[in-house]
Formats: sequence, structure tokens, C-alpha cells
Amino acid sequence: MSHQGVEMRNVVKNLLTGVCFASVMAVSAVAQDIRIPHRQGEVTLTATPQKVLVMDWAAVDTLDAMGVQVSGVPGSNAPTYLKKYEGDDYLKIGSLVEPDVEMIAAADADLMIVGARSRKVQPQLNEILPTVDLSIDNGDFIESVKANITELGAVFGKEDRAAEMVAELDGKVARLREAAEGQGRALTLVASGGKLGVYGPDSRTGWLHNEIGFPAVMDDVDDRSDRGDAASYELILEANPDWMFVVDRDAAIGSEGASPAETLLDNELVHQTTAWKNGNIVYLNPQEAYIVMNGYQAISDLLDQVYDAVSKG
Repeated sequence: MSHQGVEMRNVVKNLLTGVCFASVMAVSAVAQDIRIPHRQGEVTLTATPQKVLVMDWAAVDTLDAMGVQVSGVPGSNAPTYLKKYEGDDYLKIGSLVEPDVEMIAAADADLMIVGARSRKVQPQLNEILPTVDLSIDNGDFIESVKANITELGAVFGKEDRAAEMVAELDGKVARLREAAEGQGRALTLVASGGKLGVYGPDSRTGWLHNEIGFPAVMDDVDDRSDRGDAASYELILEANPDWMFVVDRDAAIGSEGASPAETLLDNELVHQTTAWKNGNIVYLNPQEAYIVMNGYQAISDLLDQVYDAVSKG
């Protein structure tokens, strides 16, 4: 594991043991400050933030489920279930990667939240307004999601709702882990631009291996690219997984003219795999699996989708 990965894992564990929860709600007798630890440091607010800008759909997803109003959101790639945020009632503060600095500066907001795709601009935006980085550790995915829920609940005075959300995720994880036991090995694929790639245990779908318990059919996967580690049909047949979980990147981002993942996998070599023969290919909701990933509603739905698939028999 990289030094950066170790550091992020340690941050997550601190969050989950309550260290960050306590410090977020620490109240000074004089200033009533709210301290918010995050992946790149800490910011301090003088009161609960009222006007919040978010450059990450996962954070929008979680705040939406928590009942927290946001004022600004990304101007692109809104998932269908968060379509209301495309409306004119919400400022469009840039893409998932590039901020609209002028819009953000003029918004006079109290807090900015960035995530995995936008974390590099945290130092720049933090010079304009307090900016927290809620990107997660893919190797400890669901625990990271729960840590962010707990922290956001503390920041916005929604501790009870946050506790409910964490408990719901714990229940769904336990249910799926039990259903997945003994189901065999899994291969997670991403379809993009007419090609297939492999996602491994340190990817956005790593929770299927690390926290649900599906053994990976490949140990050595270079999945630093969002298109995964290049895969051929021969490789898929050689790996011969019992289950295949598929992320259709093109469907998620709306690529025109791209071949659907189902078409790419309808291949005579894939037909020989155990997964194909047993009907054990799950096409994960593309927007939730690729764009939102670590939002509460997204991971909750994905846990349900996989559970329905593995418990069908």
C-alpha cells in the first residue's frame, strides 16, 4: 500500500473511533467554533454553515438523504435521482473537476465540499472559503462512507439522522456479506469506449471484495485508471469467475454511440465462463457505480442490487 493510502486509512479509522466526531462538535466557551477535520487538514467555522457549495455528487447525495440544503452543485453529470439539482435554484459552480472560481467567490458561501475528482483544488478553494475534502479510501470504502456520514451529521446538527443512515448501511452490508458467503470468486469489469477493463480491490468497486467478501479472481490489478486494467476476452475466460460485476462507464457519462456493456460481453469466450453459464453477471447501476459511488443513497442502492442478484437462488 502506498504511503498516501496508509495515511488516508489512518484518517478514516480516527473518524470511526469518534475522534473527529468529538472535535467537530467541540464548542469553545467563547467563540462557539466548529472544527471540521478532513483529508487534507482542518477548517474552523464560527457557526453551523448555512450556505454550502458542493463539487462532489457523492456529498450531494449524502446531504440530500440527510435533509441538508445545498446552494451550489456541479454543473454536469447529475445522476437521474438527483435531477432536481439541475434546476435554476442551485448555483452551478463548475464541473466535477474544475471549479468556476468567479462563481464560487461571488457566492459568499460558508462552506465548500470537494471529493475524489476535485480534491486537488482544495488548497486553491480554501483561500476563498473554508473547504473540506471528503474523498474516501477505496480500500476501506464503506467504512469511509460511514465516517463521512457521521462527520456531516455532526457539522449540520443531524446526528440522529446520520446514526440511522449508518445503521441502515451496516444492516445491508451484513445481509449481503451473509448472502455472498460461498458464492465463489468475482471479477469486476468496466466497459468504456468499446473496451473492457478490470477493477481490483483498491478501485471504486473494491468494497465487493474487501467488505462483502467476494474473493477476487486476480490479485495483481493496475486499476489506477478510471477505465481499469485492460482486459481481453481470453483473460476473462482464463480467470473464469463465478460472478461478474460490470460498470458501464459510457452509460454513466452518456457517451454517444458507445456499445453497451451487455453487447461487449455477449462473446463466445465469455459464454464459456461459469458466471455466464449460471446467469451470474450483474450490470451495476452505472451512474451510482461510476459517478456517485460513495454517496449514501448510491451505495445503499448498490448493496440492494447485489443482494437481490446473489440471493436469487
